[in-house]
Amino acid sequence: MKTVKSLIFILALPVLLVLWWVAATAGGASFFVPTPADLVATFIDTWIGERMFTDVLPSIQRLVLGVLGAIVLGVLLGLLVGMNRTARAITEPVFEFFRALPPPVLIPVLMLLVGINDGMKIAVIISGAIWPVLLNTIEGVRAIDPVQNETSRSYGISGFSRIRYQVLPSATPTIMAGIRQCLSIGLILMVISEMFASSSGLGFAIVQFQRSFAVPEMWSGIVVLGLIGVIMSFIFQWIERRVLRWYNGLKEVENAV
Repeated sequence: MKTVKSLIFILALPVLLVLWWVAATAGGASFFVPTPADLVATFIDTWIGERMFTDVLPSIQRLVLGVLGAIVLGVLLGLLVGMNRTARAITEPVFEFFRALPPPVLIPVLMLLVGINDGMKIAVIISGAIWPVLLNTIEGVRAIDPVQNETSRSYGISGFSRIRYQVLPSATPTIMAGIRQCLSIGLILMVISEMFASSSGLGFAIVQFQRSFAVPEMWSGIVVLGLIGVIMSFIFQWIERRVLRWYNGLKEVENAV
């Protein structure tokens, strides 16, 4: 199965490039859609150099800090709320209210509270990316088998030991699903936060290219974002396979039976 997926991925890339070239050259060259060759040349000229250090790396740093902050805060708060039935009942409407707020509308508020700096951009990422981690953690803790809870109490396992050896392992599959959503939301919010009151970053650069009608450069910035997303996905899949090795093995045994 993995071999088939890899083969499809390898074959899909040249097919997409051919379709792109045909669409870009049909009826003559298009100002708004560069050909693959032009985009590759523009990509190298634009991003392999000074902009890698002034725009790409700062954006990646903000993204990493924002996503890590969202994961840590989401898991910790999710454990506290998920393990307390009263806390779940009190916080559920509050969480639903704040989750429904589009994170971009908080940018003016965060600009006033935090200031126009990297901290504001990281706060924007955390404010939107925390929700899938937080809610999935609460749901994962809430859905733990009651038999496991009774067994832990019978053996006197409580406190941090119970969280480490029973709660977290049981909730980890659901938490990882939330982290997967968190990554894509974090990437989107990174770009949006850099489009407001910023002087560096991929979002800032793409907007500047668009306003100056530097269309190939604008498309090359979008390609950079796509590459960052793909790399993040591969890294997450690698981590997920190792963190959930026991879970995947259990599923294989159940399917075999």
